[in-house]
Amino acid sequence: MSRDPHIPLITQTADLTALCEELAAGPYVALDTEFMRDRSYWPRLCLLQAANDDTMAVIDPLADDMDLAPLFELLQNEQVCKVFHAARQDVEIFFHLTGQIPHPIFDTQIAAMVCGFGDSVGYDKLVERITRERIDKASRFTDWSRRPLKERQLRYAISDVTHLRDVYKWLLAELDREGRASWLDEEMATLTDPATYRLEPDLAWQRLKLRSRNRQYLGVLKEVAAWREREAQRRNAPRNHVLKDEAIQELAAERPHSVDELRNLRAVPKGYADGRPGNELVAAVQAGLDLPKADIPNPVHQPVPRKGLGPTIDLLKVLLKHKAEQHGVATKLVATVSDIEKLAISPDADVPALRGWRRQIFGDDALALRRGELALAAHGGQVRLIRLDTDQAD
Repeated sequence: MSRDPHIPLITQTADLTALCEELAAGPYVALDTEFMRDRSYWPRLCLLQAANDDTMAVIDPLADDMDLAPLFELLQNEQVCKVFHAARQDVEIFFHLTGQIPHPIFDTQIAAMVCGFGDSVGYDKLVERITRERIDKASRFTDWSRRPLKERQLRYAISDVTHLRDVYKWLLAELDREGRASWLDEEMATLTDPATYRLEPDLAWQRLKLRSRNRQYLGVLKEVAAWREREAQRRNAPRNHVLKDEAIQELAAERPHSVDELRNLRAVPKGYADGRPGNELVAAVQAGLDLPKADIPNPVHQPVPRKGLGPTIDLLKVLLKHKAEQHGVATKLVATVSDIEKLAISPDADVPALRGWRRQIFGDDALALRRGELALAAHGGQVRLIRLDTDQAD
């Protein structure tokens, strides 16, 4: 079967250059990536789809004659908005490949939350609600590294961005109509911050569940987790292929001083004690034991609500749900459970809900509620807000 001429497959740099020149002429480009990372530390870009109003194509980054430089140049073009859905993993790929963040970015998942589609709405559901079309999921779990690509795989891949451009234009118009474009600024700032994507070995311990507050345990946990992160990066292997979380926990608890002691640990891979990894793990354990107090992890716990604050927290949650529904925005975007608990504890809590547009639609009323100036009542299946100082209901 010949390839569908309506789905251009770009396999040569010259064709990619021409495509990127076409895409650069428009105000936006919808992008999606297909990648594999189940056998590697770094995601392996296997396919990339791009579309705007006038053109669309599937790009094969694994093709022999392919230099992605024209694409990377497009990603840095400030005149072209790069549109993704749930952008973080896509952006991580480009940051790893180039050390730069695509800019400017528009994330349709975040925009959908601002427009009242609920918390972290899935792409399939968003497409169906906006375009009334359903995405064929048959190729979702394809091994995108295998070649040649089948026709159905190309159709599936390109449909992601052809639907995405329709979703983008709808959401953009809705944001403009509601005057909410600026509501995305804080979330987009996080997406375009390089710190979001830097995988720092010294912070790898934060991925692990802490089973003790013992200083020696925490110090060793930090250093062994850092060793695993560096080793996984060096090998380009998944973290758990290098050392499982269980093994890090055992090393932090047992703290072996020699390869002989290391050999007796159940969770450490057999053979590690007899090679380079064994010596390095013992050194990491010792480094953890020798860490200065200032460098030992200080576990950050969620605030524990003071006794008697349970009802206040519950009322604030009801208020949040009411306000989110009233303004057609996802509750998660306005305030988290942690934010609510902090607000219940202190009116001066450092939370996003007390800044900018979030304060306008929720924060001020949350403070009024905890001051006793606002009451909640149920009427006809709806929540009503009663201003106790004016006896006026919203």
